[in-house]
Amino acid sequence: MPSPILSLAWRDSRGARRRLVLYVSAMALGVAALVAIRSFGINLERAVDEQALEVFGADLQVRRGTPYTVAQEALLDSVAAENRGAVLREVTFPSMARFPAAGDGEGRARLVQIRALDGPWPLYGQPDLVPATATLGQGVLVDATLLLQMDASVGDSVQIGARTYAVAGRVDGAPGQTDVASLVGPRIYLPLARLDTTLLSVGSRARYRTSFRFDDAPAALAAAVPRLESADLRTETADEQQEDVSEASDALSRFLSLVGFVALLLGGVGVASSMGLYVREKAETVATLRCLGLSSRRVFAVYTLQAVALGAVGAVLGVALGVAVQRLLPLVLSGFLPVDVDNAVVPRALAEGLGVGVLAAVLFALLPLAAVRRVPPLRALRADAQARGLDPLRLALGAVLVAGVGGFAYLQTQSVVGALSFVGGTAAVFVLLTLTAALVRWTVRRGVRPGLPWAWRQGLANLHAPGNQTLVLLLTMGLGVFLVLALGLVQRSILAQIALPQAQGEAAPDVVLFDVQPDQRAGLRALLAAQDLEALGQVPIVSMRIQALDGVPADTLIDRADASFGGTEGGPERWALAREYRSTYRDRTVDTEEVTAGTFEGTARADAAVVPVSLEEDLAADLAIGLGSRITWDVGGVPVESVVTSLRKVDWAQVQPNFFAVFPAGPLDEAPQTDILLTRAGTPEASARLQSAVVEAYPTVSVVDVRQVLALVDEVLGRVAFVLRFMALFAVVTGLVVLAGAVRVALAQRTREAVLLRTLGASRAQVRRILLAEYTLLGLLAALTGGVLAVGGAWALARFAFEIPFRLDPTWLFVALVAVPLLTAVVGLAGSGRALRQPPLDVLRAEV
Repeated sequence: MPSPILSLAWRDSRGARRRLVLYVSAMALGVAALVAIRSFGINLERAVDEQALEVFGADLQVRRGTPYTVAQEALLDSVAAENRGAVLREVTFPSMARFPAAGDGEGRARLVQIRALDGPWPLYGQPDLVPATATLGQGVLVDATLLLQMDASVGDSVQIGARTYAVAGRVDGAPGQTDVASLVGPRIYLPLARLDTTLLSVGSRARYRTSFRFDDAPAALAAAVPRLESADLRTETADEQQEDVSEASDALSRFLSLVGFVALLLGGVGVASSMGLYVREKAETVATLRCLGLSSRRVFAVYTLQAVALGAVGAVLGVALGVAVQRLLPLVLSGFLPVDVDNAVVPRALAEGLGVGVLAAVLFALLPLAAVRRVPPLRALRADAQARGLDPLRLALGAVLVAGVGGFAYLQTQSVVGALSFVGGTAAVFVLLTLTAALVRWTVRRGVRPGLPWAWRQGLANLHAPGNQTLVLLLTMGLGVFLVLALGLVQRSILAQIALPQAQGEAAPDVVLFDVQPDQRAGLRALLAAQDLEALGQVPIVSMRIQALDGVPADTLIDRADASFGGTEGGPERWALAREYRSTYRDRTVDTEEVTAGTFEGTARADAAVVPVSLEEDLAADLAIGLGSRITWDVGGVPVESVVTSLRKVDWAQVQPNFFAVFPAGPLDEAPQTDILLTRAGTPEASARLQSAVVEAYPTVSVVDVRQVLALVDEVLGRVAFVLRFMALFAVVTGLVVLAGAVRVALAQRTREAVLLRTLGASRAQVRRILLAEYTLLGLLAALTGGVLAVGGAWALARFAFEIPFRLDPTWLFVALVAVPLLTAVVGLAGSGRALRQPPLDVLRAEV
């Protein structure tokens, strides 16, 4: 580039540098979001690679839903003997735990996850224990979350089944365990040799796992895995687990990057708006340069250089800010991550952020800057002289910008459909906001009435006056409001969906008793009656597995699914074939399900050769079967032939027993089974008394307080929502910065208007009221527009993504309608303070 052009670009920018600082800041925020998220994603990927063994806990795990056979036990012993290393045997199951000394000596109980261990734990990594010397040989180890909930401490005792253990230590953290997992399913670790084996009786939900640590893992895995799988044992290696965790972490990073990219787009809108105003202000300067012989291409080069410089400055500032923000992300997301992520600076992320920031700033700036090529020299003499018609360069730049956005979205989603959806959705929101801004200007221009106070009439007129900020504000603040409100409304819809059924009023059950054996039914009903409680329902549970589908053995279908990585095309999914089903039988459907195909048959002969069965429709799809298909079930070692006679849609969000497979009353009445009893305690105190009494009398029965479940769900969703709102905060802050920038860029125009009004007799207070009216109305319009879009977006997410009814929460809209106008007015008045302080004579002299 010739040095005169560079020199001219530098000199011409002198009067505009301070006015463009805030728009550079808007771009910097977007770059900061990208740099922070990209750095976090790379560090997360590195942490997954380095901590894979600690997360998984072994080189090889062997899992089974039922106890090992004698032959399988011998095979496991053989594998352990043939390979040097260590072996950890484990039985995991849910059970009630009662702390007798908690709750002012009355005792407290809740459902926990028991991990009964035999061998060195953990095989990899180190748990965070208090005291650090605590071992399973001294008693049991309890999650810190559980001790806090039970108001217990190290040294107290806990009853699990018919046995009581001393709490030897508190587990503040364990390899591969997240804070959320500890909250939802707090764990108690105890020695397998001291486990009350009655907890593993018929109907138990125990899972058996054997973990191996090998000195020479590759050789040991190559020899052991085929032998174990041939013995009908499910195996998983650390490498396979690492692939799953990496896939999940990549998806998280890509999602967060898209959220950050939204902030960058908002910054780009701010840059485009500022450059548009800048070009209009420089029109006479450009015309003068043209009159002096400078070509349109050279004029364009002058302002392109300025745009590149602005983009570079904004990107550099964004990279520096991104390094700082990067420190926060591991803290915000730590509760959901199974690995410890460090805060190392990632040069690759810095370079990517710098490149994307400069490119985005230049592309968004070039769209309005292209207009300087078409400023005619006559503009120096006539203010109304301007070029007519479409500009091919601007159309081409617009196409390049859209392609760039789509390319970045594709890099994040790795999906053409996903990228097109992102571009289409973003474009739709921007178009709607732009149309809203145009509608507002049109309405205000024609709808202002003389009866309004003078200050409000003037403020409304500013919404469509030359140089107005209506469009830029609605685009930035409206999109920020849209993101935050949509997330909040979806969260409320989910919580409303899983709440206790209000239609049942006071009769709604709030306590569920699981794993009730047939010989315990009468005793439990008597226990409920002794506490003035009533059994509101009894649901039988029969455990079973799929033995064959339409005559094809399940093992054959599983082998086909394994060969095709999860499922053959059009064939059944592996998970649906291999899992254990806890089914029920009854003579009618319930409120949480709807028959979508076929006819539900509620009764059948006890000796029926082929039993009718009703399947949940999604399960039927995963099994690749439909009405008329035959399923052979293994029920306690007895094959039961069934035919699918109906499909049901089940509302899984309702907190009550729901099932994949429902049989008619009759054929399974005498099968090995357990029961679920439903009752209503009414108060937390009554529920606590019931849980303690049940654990004391029937240790194998599990009790779930539905209120506790809903409280946990609410807390988990609250944490998820906090993470999402933290990311959406980038968009909100960017919108505020762009708003401040719009006020700053239009300061000269606002100053002239204020001076003219004061010259005509208006006081500073009146001018301040005009500005207050303008910015308050702009904020209110942004809140209304973003709120309407948020309601529509939340409805679509609830309806199509979560498949739940949408529940509108007016509180969110009310807060937005108050907070957004207030913030907008504060920023607008603060940025216009100079216009109010400027002496009228100084401005009038400058005009002359």
